[in-house]
Amino acid sequence: MSRIAKKVLFIGDFGIDDIVALLYAFYSEDIDIVGVVVDYGNISKDNATRTATYLSELTGLTNIPIIGGAVRPLTGEDPTYFPEIHGEYGLGPITPDLKEPIPEFENFHEIVNVIESYQNEVVIVNVGRLTSLATAVVLYPTLLSQVKELFIMGGAFLYPGNATPIAEANFHSDHYAANLVLSKAQKAKIFPLNVTSYAIIPDNYLNDLDKHFSRLGDQAGMLLKPIIDYYTKWYKERDPSILGGPLHDLLTIWAVANSQYFEFIEKPVKISTESDDARGQSIGDFRPFKNLADYPTHFIASKFDLAYFLEDIYFTFKK
Repeated sequence: MSRIAKKVLFIGDFGIDDIVALLYAFYSEDIDIVGVVVDYGNISKDNATRTATYLSELTGLTNIPIIGGAVRPLTGEDPTYFPEIHGEYGLGPITPDLKEPIPEFENFHEIVNVIESYQNEVVIVNVGRLTSLATAVVLYPTLLSQVKELFIMGGAFLYPGNATPIAEANFHSDHYAANLVLSKAQKAKIFPLNVTSYAIIPDNYLNDLDKHFSRLGDQAGMLLKPIIDYYTKWYKERDPSILGGPLHDLLTIWAVANSQYFEFIEKPVKISTESDDARGQSIGDFRPFKNLADYPTHFIASKFDLAYFLEDIYFTFKK
């Protein structure tokens, strides 16, 4: 019996973990990317567009629509980029060399076309800032009702943040967008730092995969080691005890076909829109006797099967 791949609309800010997530989707039989929304975030939207085009050339998947997303957050602030973590193009030390000039991607309405083309089949995987998705919710209020599932990488529930002591970067960078999406969406699956911080590919797995792709001359697969090494170097300089760079976005897209290997807690969620130390804090009401009024409940990932994740990732890439 053949597998039925999940139709995924990917929304990302094109850091290294976004790239690894997209590469995983390319090798996976369980995921069919039907559109890629390119946002600002870890790098600029212009650089992210160049990288998305480069990946489509490298994988040969030039038929997948690349959709121009947000340039800055709903706050209007100029975004801060992180080349020291992700490189200028989200590819660590690599500068993408394109065969063709970068086309203009001012085609935001294509989000609607993708979702309507696969009515009630599309899974949105948002692993960057939520600005583009929030904008889509405002422009097209019924859009989320046509989506099968929503997976979001973001937040830190009763867990340290990475942008501030209490806030995770995606929610902190555009706290208004994060709160808007989670107040309008129903039953989203949220993958916070609580779980994504453990999604680290061991060096021996990575080295073996690199040898495998090098033998095949597989240019897409050969990206894995240099970009993850670059990413890990920054994390280890900050914290020598860490085993590697956590691939937050890889875990989130992996969950699309593997939710059964997670434990979720269903709770009401809101995101702090205060412009102070609480900015972007993800708040879940974990009390057994009360709920946050007027906030929908979502599924917050709390645990996952790390051993199976590593095994499945390794063998998916090595097929």
